Amino acid sequence: MSTLIITAHPDTESLTDHAATRLRDALGHETTTIGHLAQEGFDPRFTLKDRRLYLGRGAPAADVVAEQDRLDHVSDLVLVFPIYWWSMPALLKGWFDRVFIAGWAFDFDTAGRLVPKLGRLTVHVLATAGTAAGSFERHGYTQAFATQVETGIFDFCGMRRGGTAFVYDSESTDTESVTAALDAAVSRIAGAVSPGSAYTE
Repeated sequence: MSTLIITAHPDTESLTDHAATRLRDALGHETTTIGHLAQEGFDPRFTLKDRRLYLGRGAPAADVVAEQDRLDHVSDLVLVFPIYWWSMPALLKGWFDRVFIAGWAFDFDTAGRLVPKLGRLTVHVLATAGTAAGSFERHGYTQAFATQVETGIFDFCGMRRGGTAFVYDSESTDTESVTAALDAAVSRIAGAVSPGSAYTE
């Protein structure tokens, strides 16, 4: 098994990046790599070239092929990101828009039926949120996230669902509580990636 952790945060001192590093340490550096989309300079803009590719004209850009290639060489994908406006950052959304394209992530048969193509991948989520868990429930975000991301992206492409963990109140001044929540989230995802993992903090 090998794992790719993808982050989408501009600050390398952020809780998001700290979570990604902790998770890599828990899973082992030999089998786990981190792709920092912001620091690597991935361009999330869906341009006219991407539109033409969607219409069946042209070939994928080099940066898109590079992302697909590293996904082709892992068994598990972990998305580590902050919640912005009740959703994923634009950088991560653009990564999905440009990389998870027809012919690679999914296709359609001659009858027009969807053919998911990423059944080889198990996807996990570790998200940091500045609000409380209760707020997510009251506003329906928990269900909205499941519909938009898990059903709309993961299931559509045929990826297996792994672990999902949220670190709520991530900007709280109660550092002890935030640390405990992060420990629990990392442990949950590490256990989902490596069933039976004895990882503890």
